[in-house]
Amino acid sequence: MAEKTLATLFHETLKDVYYAERKILKALPKMARGATSPKLKAAFAKHRDETEVHVERLQQVFDVLGKPARGKTCDAIEGILAEGDEILEAFKGQAALDAGLASAAQAVEHYEIARYGTLARWAGELGLKDAQKLLVTTLHEETKTDEALTALAEGSLNSAARAA
Repeated sequence: MAEKTLATLFHETLKDVYYAERKILKALPKMARGATSPKLKAAFAKHRDETEVHVERLQQVFDVLGKPARGKTCDAIEGILAEGDEILEAFKGQAALDAGLASAAQAVEHYEIARYGTLARWAGELGLKDAQKLLVTTLHEETKTDEALTALAEGSLNSAARAA
């Protein structure tokens, strides 16, 4: 059996997050359609556009490694997205729907922030400076999306859900 190294772990985790980003690309339009808040709909649409760029960056990281861009099933993102689907169904037509969708989106963001942070550190450890730069750029964008969702939730979504 081949030795499992940090480089192996980096590549496996990269495949995991590549799969996750592609699944998120498919989920965001559904979340946008389900949302009732125009601001939340716009946030989902904006993040979908950003996610397309994140997928492109990940493809560039695979290029740096000299490996094909392939994903592997990410059970974590499957579970997080399933929870978002449950919120869409259970809270459809309810005042708390948008607050729930924002929280589901933040769960996705927190997962991505954890993965990109780890990958960026590992890229640095492995001397993959070009890959590290790409991963850090995406990490910052994911963090900004999380902050925007927090501001939206605290600014209107949570109080609208509470007031009903």
